[in-house]
Amino acid sequence: MITMQPLSHLESFVRTAEAGSFSAAARQLGLTPAAVSKNVARLELALGVRLFQRSTRRLTLTESGDRLHGQIGGALVTLSDAVAGLAQEGGAPAGVLKVSMGQAFGRAYVLPLLPDFLARYPAVLPDWHFDNRQVDLIGEGFDAGIGGGVELTQGLVARELARVHVVATAAPGYLAGRPLPRHPADLTGHDGILRRSSPTGRIRAWTLRNEAGDEGAVELRPRLVFSDPEAMRDAAVMGLGVALLPMVFARPALQSGALVRLLPGWWADNGPISLHYPSKKLLPAKTRAFVDFVVERLRAEDFDQRMRGT
Repeated sequence: MITMQPLSHLESFVRTAEAGSFSAAARQLGLTPAAVSKNVARLELALGVRLFQRSTRRLTLTESGDRLHGQIGGALVTLSDAVAGLAQEGGAPAGVLKVSMGQAFGRAYVLPLLPDFLARYPAVLPDWHFDNRQVDLIGEGFDAGIGGGVELTQGLVARELARVHVVATAAPGYLAGRPLPRHPADLTGHDGILRRSSPTGRIRAWTLRNEAGDEGAVELRPRLVFSDPEAMRDAAVMGLGVALLPMVFARPALQSGALVRLLPGWWADNGPISLHYPSKKLLPAKTRAFVDFVVERLRAEDFDQRMRGT
């Protein structure tokens, strides 16, 4: 019969799996490499399976080890955070803050907040991952994530930051000598910089609407097809056609004059962009501080209104 394993054995295993060596795990845990190795060996003995393939140069997870890490890694982080949260109660937020966010969004809207965040919480060490992918927050040990189109799985909560609208844009050079459209139907025949959806492989079709409730389908002539909205924006700035862009990507270019907004007052809803984090009763102080700080600052900067195309 397999009994509940000591937390020290499980933590030694998880840290070693993530760090890649007993020595690196030992530095994180404040133990000797021999002690970490012994903890892992005792865990293997109790479970009756080998968790690592050992060589003189490296450690690699076995199939059983990889499965165990996937099952307990996030749970162990949750447990550690709960203990850390109690230890920090009444004190300043501290520790590594692991956050996932999109590359362009993170650079344009979150990174500028970092100096003030660090000034307020100097004991927090940001470990930010700029990835254009949906991560498993709990399974991969993230404290929080920011993004759109994220499936809200069990164990997560979301704070909506804004509804992001899609608007029609083009460069002044492209528009030179062309009449400005007054209705979405007027975009028919224009060179289109279209977006292919990465999940489905299909080209996105858009129907714009206005505050009066009128709707109009956009039927551009395909000129370019990209899967990345940042590349679409850059191509539009080059004058290569009309691009329908989420305001997250369009706004900086519209502010600088590199792009012109077509059909003011017409937009499509691209869904919310939200801040996601584990729904823990004992949320670590560092995570709570980050969530509250981001919400506070973006609200003060009217981020929600800036993302709208109304």
